[in-house]
Amino acid sequence: MCKPHQSKFFEKVESHMRAGGILMHLSSLPSPHGIGTMGAAARAFVDFLTAAGQQYWQILPVCPTSYGDSPYQSFSTFAGNPYLIDLDDLAADGLLSPEEYRSVDWESSPDRVNFGVLYQKRYPILRLAAARLLADPPAGYLEFCRAQAAWLPDYALFMALKDDHRGAPWSAWEPALRRREPAALADARTRLAGDIAFWQAVQYLFFRQWGALKQYANRRGIRIIGDLPIYVALDSVDVWASPQEFQLDGELRPIDVAGCPPDGFSATGQLWGNPLFDWDAMEQDGYRWWIERIRHVCGIYDVVRIDHFRGFAGYYAIPGQSKDACGGTWRTGPGIKLFAAVEKALGKRSIIAEDLGFLSEDVYALLRDVGYPGMKVMEFAFDSRDGGEYRPHTYPRNCVAYTGTHDNEPLLGWFDTAPADCVENAVAYLGLNREEGYHWGMMRGVWSSVADLAIVQAQDILGLGHEARMNTPSTLGGNWCWRALPDAFSPALAQKLRHCMELYQRLG
Repeated sequence: MCKPHQSKFFEKVESHMRAGGILMHLSSLPSPHGIGTMGAAARAFVDFLTAAGQQYWQILPVCPTSYGDSPYQSFSTFAGNPYLIDLDDLAADGLLSPEEYRSVDWESSPDRVNFGVLYQKRYPILRLAAARLLADPPAGYLEFCRAQAAWLPDYALFMALKDDHRGAPWSAWEPALRRREPAALADARTRLAGDIAFWQAVQYLFFRQWGALKQYANRRGIRIIGDLPIYVALDSVDVWASPQEFQLDGELRPIDVAGCPPDGFSATGQLWGNPLFDWDAMEQDGYRWWIERIRHVCGIYDVVRIDHFRGFAGYYAIPGQSKDACGGTWRTGPGIKLFAAVEKALGKRSIIAEDLGFLSEDVYALLRDVGYPGMKVMEFAFDSRDGGEYRPHTYPRNCVAYTGTHDNEPLLGWFDTAPADCVENAVAYLGLNREEGYHWGMMRGVWSSVADLAIVQAQDILGLGHEARMNTPSTLGGNWCWRALPDAFSPALAQKLRHCMELYQRLG
């Protein structure tokens, strides 16, 4: 069993260092090309964070999005999202000419992403860049393909097959391909060789830009917190290529699926629909799949936040054909055995545990055993049902305090939509006033807490409300679309934030 420990992330805390950060996904950056990307606007945001005295930039998963546009429902847990590739940087590399993309109408307002149009118009442009790359592949491309051989060939084949089947899920492909019969796969690799090469090239372009952005951030003292969803999508290469790791029946259909019971987010719970892991099978091979997954994300982020961490202690299993999450049952997860195997293979890693929602003693015990910092969300603090442990006077040092997450309202949206008694509790507890701004008072609450790290949403420092909410759980449509306007992150705002960091001793 692992002994409790402080992760590398918190080594500096032992010398009484405190830190602040901002939560904003890459897609929410300003951009003239329909969606935020890893280019100049991302570098400018890093500069803003540095000027504002921040030390962390937290983002959502960078994996390719699928139906519903959620970064938590991806075609691959290892791949990068092609939409986030910056077109101007491709032009600077000689892979595009500006006239090939600057005249494209992305059919979106400056503060929203239109994912449908991106799907239609982004890939023809990326195919131009990939073709030029593949015409004379640099040594870095061949090295990348070799280094990512554990997942890249299957991913590229999977995406080529999806295109060949007009986007149909792998569960609807012909039986030989569904079951990955060797002859069928060999035929597909030959027949779709050009498309396979394209998808591999796109991943090279993504990770080349990602590596450059992360290096830019790290050199300026900014560490990146990335998100790792506990589950993967059913229509993913992860399930198609490794069905033995999941609870599937003889027809490769999920027996039960993931979700969570009724809670503060939803009266009928959340039916996510992800296939559940076969933890017994995973234990037999020493949790190899999970070790490689965590190795990968720890290689691309400085700190990893594991979403729905409680699912490792006990997970909620919902019958596969259910219409909501009310009929599920709790089952025992792998617990400390998984993280002991991860630590043995990878050493201590910088990990945050998303420990929100229904918690039981087994979850608390697992958190104590692994020693990862948990999360405290300010918006939950004033709910009369379960807010007590989220009030700042109860925080331990070994935690990350948030105003809200991507699943919550921005603070001003919370004030407009929360029950009146919750708002009254917040005003009284924090001494809020209109002159300061209720949202600034709420942020002051997390900054002034003893939490080692305090994270606020970008929407909160910008004073935005419900219109800028990133995601409403258990809903489809209108989510994941918010973007910041150009020039939103001004020098004056950076100076104001830096003053707050100085006041609460969160400067690096």
